[in-house]
Amino acid sequence: MRIEIRRRRFLTAGIALAGIAGLPAVAFAQTSPGAGQFIAGLSERAIAALTDKNTSREERERRFRVLLHDHFAIETIARWVLGRHWATASSDERAEYLRLFEDLIVYSYVDRFTEYAGERLEVVKTLVVDGNDAMVYSAIVRANQPEPVEVDWRVRQRDGKFKIVDVMVKGISLGITQRQEFASVLSRNNNSMLAFLAELRERVKKGA
Repeated sequence: MRIEIRRRRFLTAGIALAGIAGLPAVAFAQTSPGAGQFIAGLSERAIAALTDKNTSREERERRFRVLLHDHFAIETIARWVLGRHWATASSDERAEYLRLFEDLIVYSYVDRFTEYAGERLEVVKTLVVDGNDAMVYSAIVRANQPEPVEVDWRVRQRDGKFKIVDVMVKGISLGITQRQEFASVLSRNNNSMLAFLAELRERVKKGA
């Protein structure tokens, strides 16, 4: 998931927020209705909480963080996106990275929900893929657009709760795309976490 996503995808990207895992999405012939209901509920909650133009940005940010923590495995997402560099980062670097990663997501997407124009998410089917994971296949239906946008969600159930661990838009993993971008940033900076974190701080500052 790139930090900058085309405006025509604002609702898709906004609801997706961030993807992760890059795990194979090979489905078995078992349904997982609970996962589908979880994704449908996320869509409804996001629209209700974030699309009112009269709500202050500060309040929308707060609501967005609640949705993010309630529906996404945010630390798992952040660690996977960072890749091998997580293992070599210090505890202080990890802590700062996790904070910056969450801020990047919030500041990159929170304003896009004010552009909501009646798009809706329809769950097409849900299938178990591996152990506690399920794939939820959905479509974002947009007014005056004949073709819906296909969005697939990898959902993991742990301790009785569902969390999103991967999102694919038209078959492209947003998590893999973001992982590749971060790897490129690190490569440009000789794999220095200090330089990488400095760049993330600047991105957050611009989005705040």
